[in-house]
Amino acid sequence: MLKRVVVPLLPLTEQFEMGVACEVFGFDRSDEGLPTYDFSLIAGVAEPIRSRFGYTIDVPYDLSQLDHADLIVIPAGGTHLAPDGSALCNAELDDTLEPLLDKLRAAVARGAKVASLCNGAFLLGKAGLLDGRRCTTHWRHSDRLAAEYPLAEVDRNVLYVDDGNVLTSAGTAAGIDLCLHIVRKEQGSVVANGIARRMVVPPHRDGGQAQFVTTPLPSVEVDTLAPLLDWMTENLHTELSVQTLSARVNMSARTFARRFQAETGTTPARWLNDQRVLAAQQLLENSDLSMDVIAERVGFGNAAVLRQHFVRLRCTTPNSYRRTFRAAPQPA
Repeated sequence: MLKRVVVPLLPLTEQFEMGVACEVFGFDRSDEGLPTYDFSLIAGVAEPIRSRFGYTIDVPYDLSQLDHADLIVIPAGGTHLAPDGSALCNAELDDTLEPLLDKLRAAVARGAKVASLCNGAFLLGKAGLLDGRRCTTHWRHSDRLAAEYPLAEVDRNVLYVDDGNVLTSAGTAAGIDLCLHIVRKEQGSVVANGIARRMVVPPHRDGGQAQFVTTPLPSVEVDTLAPLLDWMTENLHTELSVQTLSARVNMSARTFARRFQAETGTTPARWLNDQRVLAAQQLLENSDLSMDVIAERVGFGNAAVLRQHFVRLRCTTPNSYRRTFRAAPQPA
């Protein structure tokens, strides 16, 4: 159960990533029936914690708080590139990081989750926690992460990676996606959606989406596919072929598939199946419908297909998910 969240800060902490952890896990939303967390910021090293913009963040140096944390979030900081872009400016931290690295290794060993935001992945790499694992970081730092930690399987083209109890995200807004993913995985989509609604952010972006698009979007008659995506979400139960979708926006099937990939970072089929899994999650949490009925309502046809896609995306079965979250208190 996700209850205690601790965020150790390093010198040159990035305020945005720190703020993401504070906003998702440190804000009291109990007035809406959402859970509250035992949340704390601590210094990761025994020296003043300064932000990149020069002011000091006054937090205690108390690594013992990590001993009982359910989730440890490592924001960006302490691992910036040198001014000439040649090397990471963390050499001066090496001698002081070992106590924190020991705590991170011990936390993972006892089953706690650790999550890095942006270049916080370098700290997990230094602790050896990325060895043999898929991981990611901001695309500007991914080559260096792969070079410094060759045993890590660095994926440069995703928003976040969930590898069991070690999770990593790309830059900036991807940290929001990862934190909401953790909430959704541990406490269900109702809680995650409630937090997202208060934050006024999209409730879910799949971690497999591309970090950025390298080529400009082609010129088309519509500015965005967003209206079509909304329509698809409302019609998940119907047969939505590429031919049907492309005709709706007056494109050829080939142009539509290329445009869809450019705008969403994934294929129409993958996007559609992921949305159907999300819809199934909500029905599993909030209804007693049978698996076959849920599968039909979200467009999978039968329980076997629903199970296949649910396990792919959520790494658990629909029945196990329902047992975990159906009995959980639901916010108003």
